[in-house]
Amino acid sequence: MHSQLSKAQKEAVMHKDGPMMVLAGPGSGKTLVITKRIQYLISHYQIPPQRILVITFTRAAANEMKERFWRLAGETLPVSFGTFHSVFFTILKYAYHYSADNILPEHKKYDFIREIITDHELEIDDEADFMRQIIQEISLVKGQMIPLAYYHSGCCGDEVFKEIYRAYEEKLHENRWIDFDDILVYTYELLKEREDIRKAWQQKFPYILIDEFQDINKIQYEIVKMLAGETKNLFIVGDDDQSIYK
Repeated sequence: MHSQLSKAQKEAVMHKDGPMMVLAGPGSGKTLVITKRIQYLISHYQIPPQRILVITFTRAAANEMKERFWRLAGETLPVSFGTFHSVFFTILKYAYHYSADNILPEHKKYDFIREIITDHELEIDDEADFMRQIIQEISLVKGQMIPLAYYHSGCCGDEVFKEIYRAYEEKLHENRWIDFDDILVYTYELLKEREDIRKAWQQKFPYILIDEFQDINKIQYEIVKMLAGETKNLFIVGDDDQSIYK
């Protein structure tokens, strides 16, 4: 076991089944804990590398984690590294045959909102700022799984927000597009409704490791819990001074 790890970190790395949470501040070797954990699962517990999934928040973080693990292992083992969105989009691709062309480009999102504002003849003082806020709020509603009926908008009247939200969703469906937040929403709905698909992914990745867990939103958390299944082999690493879902 690596001498750079603390006693508690070593215990976490050596843990086998069931959930494990590692809380640590920046610069305390969180990446090392994750990479050593992967190595220990493979070398000590004989877990096939392709049965291990590592989820991060950014593509850069996923690539860095993968490269650091490969350096540690001394070979390019087939552990899966990805962001929440890339991992969940892979699930949707298998289920619904989506491709990258189905993901709504960011500029198109603004075009949709602008069209809706025009169609509803809304009088806006600062259109650019209003669109930015609306897009943020739509993302919040989806990411935190807030029922539309109970959401109170900070940038316009509640009924106006609901009209914009529904019109935006309609435009997405008409064009068979999904936005980044829909990747989460659709994955959640799919795994909740389809036990066969849920179990297939649980069997594919019986060991899941997550970095920067304090940044997770509600729907990401619910999806991860479903993927972990009954074994709950979740190894999560997060900052100890920031909020984490219990």
